[in-house]
Amino acid sequence: MNKTLSRLACATVLALSFQGGTAMAQQPSASAVAAARELVELKGGGAMFDPVVIGVVEQTKAALLQTNPQLSKDLNDVSAALRAEFGPRRNDLVNEAAKFYAQRFSEPELKEINNFYKTNVGKKMLAQEPLVLDEAFNYVQQWAPRVGEEVMNRFRAEMKKKGHNL
Repeated sequence: MNKTLSRLACATVLALSFQGGTAMAQQPSASAVAAARELVELKGGGAMFDPVVIGVVEQTKAALLQTNPQLSKDLNDVSAALRAEFGPRRNDLVNEAAKFYAQRFSEPELKEINNFYKTNVGKKMLAQEPLVLDEAFNYVQQWAPRVGEEVMNRFRAEMKKKGHNL
């Protein structure tokens, strides 16, 4: 499930970065940001960003372990303490995600989206979306090498027509 949440976080960040909408320069109102924060929370923003914070702590610990393997026990103890200390910093990520939504959707749109996610079908969407994204990600991981091989064969065939053997 942790892997699914990490993928969902990545997918959310990517989706937010590619969405069009209202001008980014316009600052959203506090009530729009509040509605957007509700949306992020409805979509599991807290749990979605937890692996990011934990990952930062664990990556730093891993780097320190490489240079000081004898400090493993102490680094593990400090790591546990830092995960607890920095855990609430995920709210920084939730707040920024809320601002991104609020910049792209009006307050009435955000309220409408929130209302949808509170319906039975909206709740089902929230429950099933991480599974769908996980399945799609796994499919892409299998699909890409197959298509890459086809593309390589086509490159070779086309370059051979031009007198080049690859």
